[in-house]
Amino acid sequence: QVQLIETGGRLVQAGDSLRLSCAASGRTSSDYTMAWFRQAPGNEREFVAAISWSGSSTTYADSVKGRFTIHRDNAKKTLYLQMISLKPEDTAVYYCAADRSALFSRRAGAYDYWGQGTQVTVSS
Repeated sequence: QVQLIETGGRLVQAGDSLRLSCAASGRTSSDYTMAWFRQAPGNEREFVAAISWSGSSTTYADSVKGRFTIHRDNAKKTLYLQMISLKPEDTAVYYCAADRSALFSRRAGAYDYWGQGTQVTVSS
């Protein structure tokens, strides 16, 4: 079993920057694809960004491209999401996820393990 714990979410103003972290523990593997998803009230969970096991490949949702950066430190078993130029529409609970199959997917259903989420609120 893999445990994922997200931290870093808080209330910020539009235009601010924020970094989320996701610490992995348990039967972890640096071979896993890792990703960030988010879910706003009344909305479905949506893909934000994913990173391959080596960190050499990344992919982003169009809505965050150029503003968010995903990266990972396999030695620390930690995934990060650096967010700049935050907008009110970025307000959501942010979840990290791990995929044992390393499919590098944008589908939530492809991911095997999920954290409990961290709230990001961007005020206008």
